[in-house]
Amino acid sequence: MPVRYAARQWIFLFSMLKLYEAADRIEAQLLMDLLHGYHIETVLLGDYLTGAAGELPANAFPVIWVVEDEDLPRARELLADFHSTRAQAGKADPAPWECGYCGEQAECGFDLCWNCGKARN
Repeated sequence: MPVRYAARQWIFLFSMLKLYEAADRIEAQLLMDLLHGYHIETVLLGDYLTGAAGELPANAFPVIWVVEDEDLPRARELLADFHSTRAQAGKADPAPWECGYCGEQAECGFDLCWNCGKARN
């Protein structure tokens, strides 16, 4: 790698703004995909540090960085929406439901009846 290219990469890294420290790789990727859908360029650093757990401190989580300064306010709005959507998804009805077609009981986490395959009403 030419020295000029390596130096440009370091300058690029120092000009980014930290958006969020994700709990794990999956959460980081979901959020990066959401931001990419809104044309916000991001970089994920520390992605593979969890593979060294035991050698590094336990608080090594992937960090999402926004490349363009002007994208940071919109990225923060989308991050708040991302968290509120995930919180609402966690408040699903915990009670089992009864299939309107065959009358079988199904657990709350399922949207299809396990017996007949019909969708939840």
